[in-house]
Amino acid sequence: MARRGERRSERGRPGRDRVRTAREGDAGGVAIVVATPGDALEPLALQGSGPSVDIVCAQPGTPDERAALGRAVAHAAARGVRVADEPWVIDAEPGKTTARVLDALRELRPLLVTTLDPDPEHASIDLEANRPVVTEPPLRGSVARATIAAARTYQRECGSPVFVRCHRAGAPATLGDRACARHPLPLRWLVRGVDGRLSAYLPSAAGVLRWTERRVGGDEWSGPELLEGPDLLPGLEVVQDAQGYVHLFGLRRRKRPDGEKYVDVVHTTQYQSGRPPGPWHSAGNPHGNDPAKSREVGFPAAAFDAGGGLHVFARNIGHGISTRRQGADGRWSGWQHLRGVMVADELTAQSGGSGDPEVWARARDTAAAIRWHRGTPPGEWTLDATGSVGPVPGSLSAAPDAGSVRYRYAGSNEVCVQMPGAGAVSLGGPDGTGPVAAVAGVGIQGWGCTVLVRSGESGACLVGAHADGRPEGGVWWFDAGETSVVPPAVAVDGLGRAVVALLGADGRLRIARQEPGASGLAFASWTVVRPTV
Repeated sequence: MARRGERRSERGRPGRDRVRTAREGDAGGVAIVVATPGDALEPLALQGSGPSVDIVCAQPGTPDERAALGRAVAHAAARGVRVADEPWVIDAEPGKTTARVLDALRELRPLLVTTLDPDPEHASIDLEANRPVVTEPPLRGSVARATIAAARTYQRECGSPVFVRCHRAGAPATLGDRACARHPLPLRWLVRGVDGRLSAYLPSAAGVLRWTERRVGGDEWSGPELLEGPDLLPGLEVVQDAQGYVHLFGLRRRKRPDGEKYVDVVHTTQYQSGRPPGPWHSAGNPHGNDPAKSREVGFPAAAFDAGGGLHVFARNIGHGISTRRQGADGRWSGWQHLRGVMVADELTAQSGGSGDPEVWARARDTAAAIRWHRGTPPGEWTLDATGSVGPVPGSLSAAPDAGSVRYRYAGSNEVCVQMPGAGAVSLGGPDGTGPVAAVAGVGIQGWGCTVLVRSGESGACLVGAHADGRPEGGVWWFDAGETSVVPPAVAVDGLGRAVVALLGADGRLRIARQEPGASGLAFASWTVVRPTV
């Protein structure tokens, strides 16, 4: 394994030309930035065929680690993954890791940067000190934090989108990309605003990116625009209220007066399409500003109730769910702990059939998903563990029908929907990974239908449909002809047409609209959204 200085001296200045040529051929690459070679094994195992992959290590690691990485590279090559040249070792010194990683990103010019969890999970609790005990090597977290900071700076320098994924420490690749991610990508990231124009929101290294239709149902878009706001961790939750306003939720790391860092939930509201959103506000943290406990909080999920109240849910350090409500007057309740079952970091919140919110969570220790809802007495949270939802990790999502949830069945990988008062219904589609996004109320040959989109093999965008409220009729899936580096999204535009959105390997938004009057569900050719101001 060569050091960075040796690599550059061997190749000289033409090394930049080599990277540029690779970018032109690959339209963006992947940089896996980790502490030592052994840390790259699981992130590399998740890579599919497509853009080339560079591995950057802060330290050279042990001979066994280097040998294991060599085997992993060979296995990746066998399934079509191109790992570029030999791994880099940047020999980062304390206080210089961010600068060294930034140098590597400037050379490699990646679209996607993968690193480890910046806030690794604790292994136990020191009862005497009441503090979590983290056994992960400190270098892993410090390199991940440095990588997030370097990617943020790099994106602001180059002006092009850069996306960061944080692989949860110790999570095996067999769980799939979404279940291994510390900060999930949104599923409902394409939404129609109050004025009928569509907007797309995705988290990037430097903050939230937004694309907006210039006119209702038109092919011209503005963006991507980098929304002003705090330095967010690389994830996003997108929720729309009854008035059609868009609410964005994320996590940020803040500094206490004593210099210690903690993490809190933040959110902002988009009132008018294409206009600046409102200021970002803190929703706090179940553990306050405790520097050790707060950093492990799970990514938030949110939903509105019939009275306009906002409910925020987050997995706490004890692997329970904590929730609080913001009333229509803007006042927050205290955090409430929903007891009953330990959960994984996979929450889905939605409005139930009564208009009250509910939250689904994948159980931590069993292949099941559990639902909490507000029942009787009014306002009290009730655990419903009677459902037969057995999801593949990373596949849980809310369905458009109130109180319904979609997931991949752990026994077959088929897409299923669970509706209130009914058993699970299979929607087929056992190929691919991850969750399904959907939108109801699409007109197809005079029928109101639900259009679904999901990721197939190698990131293929697959589309299907069924009659609204009647999934038992079955779904015919078809390949939409494009691949996406994020889960595809779907919405209904201001003209009533289904619109599918994805992000290509070149970092550009792609849009396909439903063909009006077609005999069945058909889409026009994909439109590549060119960067505009």
